[in-house]
Amino acid sequence: MAVDRDLVLRSAAALLTRKSTATLDEVARAAGISRATLHRHFAGRDALVRALEALGIEECEAALDAARLDEGPVREALQRFVAEIEPAAGLLAFLYSENQLFEGEQQNEGWTRIDARAAALFRRGQESGELRIDLSPAWLTEALYGLLASGAWAVLEGRLAPKDFTYMIVELLLGGVLRREQP
Repeated sequence: MAVDRDLVLRSAAALLTRKSTATLDEVARAAGISRATLHRHFAGRDALVRALEALGIEECEAALDAARLDEGPVREALQRFVAEIEPAAGLLAFLYSENQLFEGEQQNEGWTRIDARAAALFRRGQESGELRIDLSPAWLTEALYGLLASGAWAVLEGRLAPKDFTYMIVELLLGGVLRREQP
């Protein structure tokens, strides 16, 4: 019987998003395969996490493409991106917590490409006068990632309605938490 690798990865992502400490036995059960079959496709947890990383990068780049970041006002481009990335936000939240993915010489260059695209959006907003200039594009990019991960966890735990995901993230990132005086 042929194993659908993509299905295995998506099952692993769904489980690890909810339970990051899941064992490979639990991952195999979630995917509906044996531990031996899982091991034939992924030599161990590190290989599985690296495959999930590749899937996460693919999902993120597809969301960036679909969001058309160069079109229209920055707020709208950011809203499109957050809405597009929402289905993969749980996987990205899991990957965000996997420190070994972002350390050392084996860091996947896909993350660098994604960072550059997100930072370019924030830089465009600063240059157009839409965004404040006292926060670096790199920091705004990191803040976006943190909000995406927090939003994904909050939805998974039932503390945030899925329909509010995009609004909450974009509003907090762009508006901050300070109450503004009404004119």
